[in-house]
Amino acid sequence: MLLKSNKELKTDLKASEFELLVPANNKEIAIKAIKAGADAIYIGYSRFGARVQAGNSMKDIIEIIEFAHQYRVKVYITINTILKDEELKKVERLIWHLYTIKADGIIIQDMGILELKLPPIPIIASTQCHNNTLEKIKFLEKTGFKRVILPREISLREIKETRKNTNIELECFVHGALCMSYSGQCYLSHSIGGRSANRGECAQPCRKKYSLKDAEGKYILKDKFILSLKDLNLSDRLEDLILAGITSFKIEGRLKNEAYVVNTTTYYRQALDKILNNYGLKKSSCGSSTYEFEPNLDKTFNRGYTNFYLDEKKKDIGSVNYNSSIGEFIGVVQSVKKNFFSLNTNILNNGDGICFFNENKELQGTNINKTEGNIVFPADIKGIKEGIKIYRNFNKDFDNKIKNTNITRKLSTTIKVRETKQYYMFFLTDEEGNTATHLINKTFDLAINKEKAINTLEVQLSKAGDTEFKITKADIKLKKIPFIKVSKINEIRRILLSQLRKIRRKNYKYCYRTTPLIKTEYPTETLDYKANIYNEKALHFYKSRGCIVQEMALETQSNVKDKEVMTSKYCIKNQLGLCPKQNPIKKYAEPFVLIDEFNKEYLVEFNCKECVMNVRIN
Repeated sequence: MLLKSNKELKTDLKASEFELLVPANNKEIAIKAIKAGADAIYIGYSRFGARVQAGNSMKDIIEIIEFAHQYRVKVYITINTILKDEELKKVERLIWHLYTIKADGIIIQDMGILELKLPPIPIIASTQCHNNTLEKIKFLEKTGFKRVILPREISLREIKETRKNTNIELECFVHGALCMSYSGQCYLSHSIGGRSANRGECAQPCRKKYSLKDAEGKYILKDKFILSLKDLNLSDRLEDLILAGITSFKIEGRLKNEAYVVNTTTYYRQALDKILNNYGLKKSSCGSSTYEFEPNLDKTFNRGYTNFYLDEKKKDIGSVNYNSSIGEFIGVVQSVKKNFFSLNTNILNNGDGICFFNENKELQGTNINKTEGNIVFPADIKGIKEGIKIYRNFNKDFDNKIKNTNITRKLSTTIKVRETKQYYMFFLTDEEGNTATHLINKTFDLAINKEKAINTLEVQLSKAGDTEFKITKADIKLKKIPFIKVSKINEIRRILLSQLRKIRRKNYKYCYRTTPLIKTEYPTETLDYKANIYNEKALHFYKSRGCIVQEMALETQSNVKDKEVMTSKYCIKNQLGLCPKQNPIKKYAEPFVLIDEFNKEYLVEFNCKECVMNVRIN
């Protein structure tokens, strides 16, 4: 609950742990993300995740969990598709298996899962659940969810209001691609080609070209990326989000490559740590990361950045002239010759990828074959004119640096040596207070050169090699200094490290779900296809909570004509400066019509009272 004074607020925050949550496509990227500083990762199994192309084998998931838990990093598994009746038993077995291997939680959309016999594994409400109202979030909390993933469209004011009225954990997106439609409320991909976003098969039709006509057939836009949005970047708003009540900060990108994941993880790790340190707050994992590059969010995949609706202001959030990465601004073209051009900077390199807006205001790109200072020889000179701005959307040196950098994450430990009449006692203690102990009998000769013997002990005991540990201090207090061979000291150290590893594994605090799944009244009485009810158990879930279900999920229906296939806070009229609230002059007759590359038409409707845009099959 948010408190009034800053002093009270800081005290209240100290009871929480804060989590940087990072995506992983596969085991290799997951391990890199953990090394780079993630407090938690989210990954998919080979089935039932909202990114069907980002599935992992159970063997890989087990290995990821074992590696992650060394650092107290949590691993959440996405099971956030809607499910067929015949899939539910398989999902039930999967969840029990995930519980057995100590996955830290499951992210779900389909409420039919709650009708299964489930283990006490924490359950997280996916943003696909369309958690867009305080009443819905209260319902999820009462039902027994541990956490709710907030909509990308949520504002800071709404986050504060949610925190003030609930105790459930709040997770929000802070970086990455934005869906044009409300999560869970997009049926465009399914309606076009049968690939349902709610089944993990989105074909990303929002990144395609469309034309826009008014009711009189007049073109407003032609062959533009009308439904494509810029990427989210809230890296400069983390403190606001912490103070508003967010404890988990989520980076989007389970389909992104290693460079993107490592770059964004390290950048947000630095930004978040700075704020946590200022407030005396704790992250939720252990260990510290080191890497040999300076993270920069402009240097890996991005479509330009927006803070979306965090401040409830509809700024320039669309990217109608491009749908792919724009990267970082490099400079302005000074002159153009037959096969090369000159820039007002000289930071491009051989192998880089560049892009620019051509005379049609479309993003066009090419690769760099060679550079000589500020002289650039592109693979294709076409479209490059004097005065245009050049962006670099692939930085070869930066990409290679990330791939080849030695990223390490170490757990800080201290070693202490004491003695009794009979034993020399060695204690290895980690940053959480776990301690490994090893005793050896006093059977050694006393050292002739005491100073050298102590130094040897300190040096050899402080070596942790390629392990997950870093020994930061050796505290040796002995009355009589023994001579111990280096090989024996190394053996003692290895025993201590091995013991500490076992103790840490044993002491991992698995967060069991302690709240029962209870039946509570649903906040909406009547439900249509937008509730995404796809199986009989989900149907029973809603009916038993007082709902009248008028129809099942759109994926069960053969005719989608006249159905709303997108519901969005993003507004084309606002993007184009046609919003009647800002510009009362009506230039185009409504309704508007979107036309795709196959000449299929979609009706665009504007609910100005609610400030929502709908796209309907025409």
